[in-house]
Amino acid sequence: MSEYQYYEFLAIDRPLDDEEQAEVREVSTRATITDTRFVNVYHWGDFRGDPVLLMNNYYDAHLHVTNWGTHEVMFRLPCDLLDPDVVEDYLVGGVSSWVYDEFVVLDFVSDDLTGEFAADDEAESLLEELLGVRAELATGDLRPLYLAWLAAYGVWERDEYAFDRDADNNLEPPVPPGLGTLTAAQQALADFLHLDEDLLATAAQTSPPVEETTQAPSALANWVTGLPEADKDRLLTRVVQGETAGVRAELQRRFRDDTSHTAPPRRTVGQLLDEAARRRTGTEAAG
Repeated sequence: MSEYQYYEFLAIDRPLDDEEQAEVREVSTRATITDTRFVNVYHWGDFRGDPVLLMNNYYDAHLHVTNWGTHEVMFRLPCDLLDPDVVEDYLVGGVSSWVYDEFVVLDFVSDDLTGEFAADDEAESLLEELLGVRAELATGDLRPLYLAWLAAYGVWERDEYAFDRDADNNLEPPVPPGLGTLTAAQQALADFLHLDEDLLATAAQTSPPVEETTQAPSALANWVTGLPEADKDRLLTRVVQGETAGVRAELQRRFRDDTSHTAPPRRTVGQLLDEAARRRTGTEAAG
């Protein structure tokens, strides 16, 4: 079996200038590098650069896939759009995070050693499919974090040594609304992390429907009217300065937080896995 590794980095919020591109070029002379994208494919050897350093200093998204089953995606967001303390609740196994400067960086990893990655050209479209997750997190949609947490514990069903037995009693993090109706990017993330469908369906049972702001314009208008004048002045100033996307993300996140449903009771990991196993058995029996 020939080796295949695909590395991609994207600069989303700000393109790299000429000096930064030259610095990144020192990592790899073979990579395809533009002001917004870094791509390299390996059929032998390994990437000499450090993805952590590249994410800290240059890029907002990163993808790494191999033909022996490794799937890894990273996202970098400003801390004022995604609170690192909120992220902390979802960290386990293949879900890690760190803060660098004013950014929080998320790292989601899944290793499925049971099969090979299908084809080279599939890797080239994966990050584009997953990229919507970053924008959703910026607006306060925490479904991607929950999906990554759930996928990490889902490994336990395939590998009995993935966690210590007492992890059965660990509580799930806050369950976000809308797990039963994922966006296209969130479904792509679930697939990318090999999240079992029955485990997801089990987790979604206590997740209330998500209410889009477009479905409640009067509620959104009333909420905006009630914002403190100082906040409105600050946000309008940022819009004039060209930070429209950031302001929109902040307002969506704050509206979501202020109008969110009461959190459902939190289940243990053991309860989730056991119910998923019962659901899977029932589905197989019915089939």
